[in-house]
Amino acid sequence: MPQTEEAAAWFAAVYQAVQEIPHGRVTSYGHIATLVGYPERPRQVGVCLKHLPSASDQPNARYNSDTVPWQRVINSKGVISPRGANGAARHEDVLAQEGVQVEHGSLGERSVDFRVYGWFPDRLPSQEAESDDEDERLFVES
Repeated sequence: MPQTEEAAAWFAAVYQAVQEIPHGRVTSYGHIATLVGYPERPRQVGVCLKHLPSASDQPNARYNSDTVPWQRVINSKGVISPRGANGAARHEDVLAQEGVQVEHGSLGERSVDFRVYGWFPDRLPSQEAESDDEDERLFVES
């Protein structure tokens, strides 16, 4: 999909943030949007993940379904968003491989308990590392 430079930067920021979600944990589209500085854009995070290239189609892409753990992002209610035929079931299967327990509701919805598996840091770990490096430089300079 052709992208403007701004769109490409947005997709890269989202994919990089998603790469920082630890194995066996989940977060929401809205939290990723907040972490990358645009809390009003949770749906655009979903669009990015929807357009994440498949590793089988683009194995050499910097960002693809093997390098970006798309399965670790769910909606703000802890529910796996339905996406196409068997999409939620596939999502559940991939999360189960990471040890994340997915519950089934009375209406067939699949959900994850954020109290157990949620990941909601105030900043990305990479931003924490940058901040620590900056603090260290300031300490050395003074």
